[in-house]
Amino acid sequence: MIPMTATYRLQLRNGVNFAEAERYLPHLTANGISHLYLSPIFAAQTGSTHGYDVIDPNLIEPALGGEKGFARLATAAQAAGIGIIIDIVPNHTAFSLENPWLRDVLRHGAESRFAPHFDIDWSERLLLPFLTDSFEALLEAGKVSLDNEADGPVLRVGDLAVPLNPASLSDHADLAKLHDAQAWRLTPWQRERDSITHRRFFNVTGLIGMRVENDAVFDDMHRKTFDLIAAGQVQGLRLDHIDGLADPCAYLNKLKDHAPQTPIWVEKILTGDEDLPDWGLAGTTGYEAARQIARLLTDGAGHARLLAAWQDQTGRKGRFHDALMTAKHEVLRQDLAAELQQMIALAHAAAQAAGDEQGQEALREAVIALLVAFPRYRTYLASRKSRPEDRLLMQQVADTAARDLRTDHVVRLLTDCIVDPQTPQAQRLQVRFQQVTGALLAKSHEDTAGFRWNAYIAANEVGADPDDVTITDDALNGWLARRLPTALTLTSSHDTKRSEDSRMRLVACSHLPEDLLDLVAQSALLPGADLVRPNTRWYLVQSALAIWGASDDIDTRLCDHMTKAMREAKRMTNWTYPDTDAEARVLNLIPHLTAQWQQRQPEALHRLIVLGERLSLIQTALKLSMTGVPDIYRSCLGAHFALTDPDNRRAVDLEHLMQLPDVIGFAGEKARLSRRLLLLRHKHPAFFDRATCRITKDASGMITLLRATSDQRLTLRCDVQSTSPVMIKEDEISAIKSG
Repeated sequence: MIPMTATYRLQLRNGVNFAEAERYLPHLTANGISHLYLSPIFAAQTGSTHGYDVIDPNLIEPALGGEKGFARLATAAQAAGIGIIIDIVPNHTAFSLENPWLRDVLRHGAESRFAPHFDIDWSERLLLPFLTDSFEALLEAGKVSLDNEADGPVLRVGDLAVPLNPASLSDHADLAKLHDAQAWRLTPWQRERDSITHRRFFNVTGLIGMRVENDAVFDDMHRKTFDLIAAGQVQGLRLDHIDGLADPCAYLNKLKDHAPQTPIWVEKILTGDEDLPDWGLAGTTGYEAARQIARLLTDGAGHARLLAAWQDQTGRKGRFHDALMTAKHEVLRQDLAAELQQMIALAHAAAQAAGDEQGQEALREAVIALLVAFPRYRTYLASRKSRPEDRLLMQQVADTAARDLRTDHVVRLLTDCIVDPQTPQAQRLQVRFQQVTGALLAKSHEDTAGFRWNAYIAANEVGADPDDVTITDDALNGWLARRLPTALTLTSSHDTKRSEDSRMRLVACSHLPEDLLDLVAQSALLPGADLVRPNTRWYLVQSALAIWGASDDIDTRLCDHMTKAMREAKRMTNWTYPDTDAEARVLNLIPHLTAQWQQRQPEALHRLIVLGERLSLIQTALKLSMTGVPDIYRSCLGAHFALTDPDNRRAVDLEHLMQLPDVIGFAGEKARLSRRLLLLRHKHPAFFDRATCRITKDASGMITLLRATSDQRLTLRCDVQSTSPVMIKEDEISAIKSG
């Protein structure tokens, strides 16, 4: 077993295949990194840029180098003393005609061997919302025909070729009747909003839920993964979206039975003071660590100044929580309308089975109230084993949900069904409720309210809370004491809304609030600024600050990002029906803003950038020294300034990365600090595994981190005000004895 000291996350695809990953190995060994951590390696849809839209979990992606290419990478990594962690996707596969299991289901319906694999409601035909017009209109226009492909007959509709049941071909002259005879039904894409018949990933109709709670499905989904572990080619697993599963605890127990010596990390977003359930894992992927570091480095008084000024300029009132509640109601009725309809139907069946049949509107009110009131991603209420804290949480949710209803009867009825299901109908309600709460919170918090509440977007991050932007020493040290030493510590990932160095520039705004206010005020004087809402200008100015000077194509990057941000906010435009005129008014402001900063860089901008660099160095030192295993995202051993995806997946220059320790300036400083601490972890893994960690922050802002065992210690002192913000005493390092 390779001692785990740090992981290095590589995003495959977009020019990065297994051969390219192999080229990174000297970079990893030079920096004391023990494990290469890869995004999904299995076959995905044609053109996939991320790999989470898997079409075959037992085929290594040929475009990445296939099985031979991965074997070569694994052999080279083993020779370099580096382990490999792969990212697997148990929750979903691609809802695509490229998915061979799904094609078999389309051809044979519920009789297909693979029908139990997919989470499909077979009470009606499987809805395929793939069309640009109604099937009838396309048929009348002569765009529907019968054809054959390698796996059998298909119904061709434009570019689509949908598998047909061979038994239905007896009356193939009538294409309308042929379509009606299938287990599926083609409809316009707009029907996906409220009429789909499969469980999807969040609101992404193109990803279909898998029933891994079924033993045969579990085996089929993981066969190749277990083969790779058995062959010694894979040393760890990262699990995508664990909260989407019917029963995460049971799934993980089964996974550990098949791979008992393999460390497992889960993508689990913890909120507030929530801790990871006791699942016997290595830990989470670490979003909560990024949040705690940002809270430690945020100046509370400065944040309060920014919040007050933002509210004054925008007219916004209340807290982020209020904006989140508004977003939840909107998302539930719009983006997740299909899930809402399914939940109401399940609630009706559960109530009926309990002998307490209720009206449609009463059920609708209760379901919405419970979903909106739920504050986390999910509970883990398995039918055979449940945690007391989950039961208590559901009762608290029921109390909150009942406040604004005329009667609490239906809310209490459904809560009882969810907490203690006595019928199969109640069990189905329990499972689906727990799957939907995470989708609702993610879409409402990260992808809606987080683009509306723009006072301080450093806190608008995965798992963070804009109402709770600072942390006390006691709270931080309590969290550190509970943290698993093998949990990952990330500050950037493919899913973070801003990269680590960009986030620290934004944290700098809390220390220098007047400088951000000056930049916002100057933006109001630009041509066309009167046509842009103040809240949007606040977001634009902070986004420009976050990546300023990082590349020559900043206007293009900002235009792409602002388009995404506006559509996610869903105030003036959205993804489904974009208002390009409204978007243009904002995008037209970007070249004026960047020209203003380029012609004469404002002193306020300069001060924020300098302070942001100091904060980034402190963040790096804390991340690499605190309890947990540091996870480095691609180029983040050096400077990395990026916004949300796809901006954070831009190409990386490996040759430049390897030369970073010799570079003058911030990028070089960060690379040298990173290497020094990572090599220290590599040299003394036992110390970092055993040592306790305590962090304190005094009145002047000086931060001290102490890691200690009974006879060894490492001390870091971090000072935002110093031009050398991270201080490490050489005698303290050399005093650490070999484990």
